[in-house]
Amino acid sequence: MTNIIPCVILSGGKSSRMGEDKSLMQFDNKTTMIEYLYKKLIPLFKEVYISAKTDKFDSLQLPNKQLILDTNQTIFSPMIALETIFQTLKDEKIFIITVDTPFVENETIDTLIKNSTNFSITIAKDSQNNTHNLCGVFSRDNLPTIQKMIKQDIHKINYMIKNSKNYQEIVFDNSEQFLNINTKESFQEAKNALKKF
Repeated sequence: MTNIIPCVILSGGKSSRMGEDKSLMQFDNKTTMIEYLYKKLIPLFKEVYISAKTDKFDSLQLPNKQLILDTNQTIFSPMIALETIFQTLKDEKIFIITVDTPFVENETIDTLIKNSTNFSITIAKDSQNNTHNLCGVFSRDNLPTIQKMIKQDIHKINYMIKNSKNYQEIVFDNSEQFLNINTKESFQEAKNALKKF
């Protein structure tokens, strides 16, 4: 199934806990983390974009690569990325996912999108009660709030979501699919889990 809304992979973070750019780390035998997720998502969406600070992907295999480069190069923040994304794309709704959550299931993505119609924000929550703030559907009507928060130097995505009057969390039983790769340990855990996904 090809979803009619675009997807944007967030790949512009500092990777400070990892100690190197995790999007460019060799994930399986053939691909980096960004290549792995990009190739997984391409069949699911009409368009897949990568949000980053710079084009650091020249040597990678990313067919029909489309980049959205942050307008602010000094602040590392999902709010900056979201502002640039909505200023660049004209779609009313956009599916957002981070490069460090490569195992989110296709069915989960479809469920989030199908149930997002009447909400400004629709995000995933797992059975362990963990909310995944950057795995879900965001609407253009969030842009004024995003811009106001940036002016106030507030950069926490959770703050935006909790202050939204129209958001929902959808719970998914399989918590393993939301494995977040932020450290060397979690990276090794993810590589070990590749055979499951």
